Amino acid sequence: MAGHSKWANIKHKKERADKKKGKLFSRVAKEIISAVKEKGSDPKTNAKLKLAIQKAKDANLPNDVIDRNIKKAASKDQKDYLEMSYELYGFGGVGIIVDIMTDNKNRIASEIRIATNKCGGNIASMGSVSFNFQRKGILKIEKKLAKEDELFMKVTDLGAEDFLVEDETYTIISEVENLHKIKDALDIKSEATLEMISKTLIECSDEDIDSNIKLIEFLENLDDVDAVYHNMKI
Repeated sequence: MAGHSKWANIKHKKERADKKKGKLFSRVAKEIISAVKEKGSDPKTNAKLKLAIQKAKDANLPNDVIDRNIKKAASKDQKDYLEMSYELYGFGGVGIIVDIMTDNKNRIASEIRIATNKCGGNIASMGSVSFNFQRKGILKIEKKLAKEDELFMKVTDLGAEDFLVEDETYTIISEVENLHKIKDALDIKSEATLEMISKTLIECSDEDIDSNIKLIEFLENLDDVDAVYHNMKI
């Protein structure tokens, strides 16, 4: 049974990682479309598009997919995307932030209401949850690509705020403006993202944890939702 439990846990983690990767691909594709819609399809004259293409490459989005989305954005039938966030209260006073990029505000508003109706929680007023979070730069590097001590010293000298050793990766946390400076200086294959990090964590009962996870997973499965952040201590 222990072996089965371990296999199930690895399978679940892989499924969540694959889902997160799919969401990242979707997000950068939308950013490319939005950038082209705003200032044209030439990255030499469109700084926003140049950044979106770099993010797509960092996420290992294939070049043909990048090119296809640039062409797609030039179509008159292609809608533009709006970036927005929803703030929610979960169970046990937990704060939840939902990052969204959508071409239909009414649709996502309806889907968020359905999520809280089905899974519980309440939509909060803007700022009532986000004050407890900070957006940070996150850099993930596979362990096999660097030695822990050497990498720690390098990123510390470059101004990183934190260095976490996880199962298969090193995670480097920095101020948003330092993220690409650190990434470029390391010259190691890595995945760079921006995430909301909670300033304080809330302890919950096992029942509240299960209820919050159910709500979070429902939100993560919505097509227009890119990421869901919370301040629940697990």
